[in-house]
Amino acid sequence: MGDIRADIREFLSSRRARITPEQAGLPAYGGSRRVAGLRREEVAMLTGVSVDYYIRLERGNLAGASESVLDALARTLQLDDAEREYLGNLARAAGPARAPRRSPASAVRPAVLQVLDAMADAPAWVRNGRHDILAANRMGRALYSPVFDDGRLPVNTTRFTYLNPAARTFWRDYDRVANDAAAMLRLEAGRNPHDAGLIRLVGELSTQSEVFRERWASRDVIFHRSGVKRLHHPVVGDLDLNYESMELPSEPGLVMNVYTAPADSPSADALKVLASWAATHIDEQVTVG
Repeated sequence: MGDIRADIREFLSSRRARITPEQAGLPAYGGSRRVAGLRREEVAMLTGVSVDYYIRLERGNLAGASESVLDALARTLQLDDAEREYLGNLARAAGPARAPRRSPASAVRPAVLQVLDAMADAPAWVRNGRHDILAANRMGRALYSPVFDDGRLPVNTTRFTYLNPAARTFWRDYDRVANDAAAMLRLEAGRNPHDAGLIRLVGELSTQSEVFRERWASRDVIFHRSGVKRLHHPVVGDLDLNYESMELPSEPGLVMNVYTAPADSPSADALKVLASWAATHIDEQVTVG
């Protein structure tokens, strides 16, 4: 966040540094190279642009770059889908000033709350691009009880991950979760670089967590759409849950996360125990915001 030209420069140079000539299909030459990864002139050649033009791009001047140039550059740097989207967002941010995007919703419509309630057996919650949890059903509140018990508002999974010591026990794959959280925020920063709440969150995490500063500086970006979440819950112990993250078309910027366990698995049994605990300890629905 902040200086778009610096963001462009550091993103392109970091992606260039990770591609070896062999990976790019160039002949291997003997002797040492002074730079990690590809040289600028090699990127220019593979992309089909002049060296001077590529140097201007890497210095942060993406404004006016055509879609064909961006596509060719993405192929040269072997960007994945999330990185391609981030590059496109940087190019748009570098262009003429645009009207700021509408701020993400700070509350969840009643119809969405009804959907959460209908999934009584599956932990589910709704978040925005800053990872603020805006609403959760009873099982979602129970599953993420350490996050909700953090005490800082708004309830935010990334703040919990970096600033609450309990996160290292709760997330059994802590390093991966921490990497993913920073990369997701970086992607969101490309989509909405003027989001004041996101700017404040990144500033807070940067000043209070060295781990976050290191992850943020990597310039990595990812999509986080499905996978397995490995948790250690303080009441029911270890859980291995499948998750799906679904964007809500009627609420741009909001995502619903739903967690399930394979039938007859230890995690399915643990969810049943969690449901019993939640029935006496957790309100039926939690809204935040």
